Amino acid sequence: MTDPVSGAERRANLHLRKVFVEAYDVLKPFFDPANDWGGQSHEHLAYRALHEQFPGLAAQEVFVLVAAAKRVFHGGGPPAP
Repeated sequence: MTDPVSGAERRANLHLRKVFVEAYDVLKPFFDPANDWGGQSHEHLAYRALHEQFPGLAAQEVFVLVAAAKRVFHGGGPPAP
């Protein structure tokens, strides 16, 4: 989000914002109810898949992306480009 007064960018993780849409595409199958196992999601596998797709991300960044993708998926809307 850009500050309307100063025009400065207020977001802190611009790098994660750049990879979020691609990361969401990687993570989407892990949150799909059609792919659950005994009523449980495959969220634990989502971390591994994302780390394999983006090996340069730190563990905390992977966690942030998985949490954000989960919120978007359960919110019902696709991520904004």
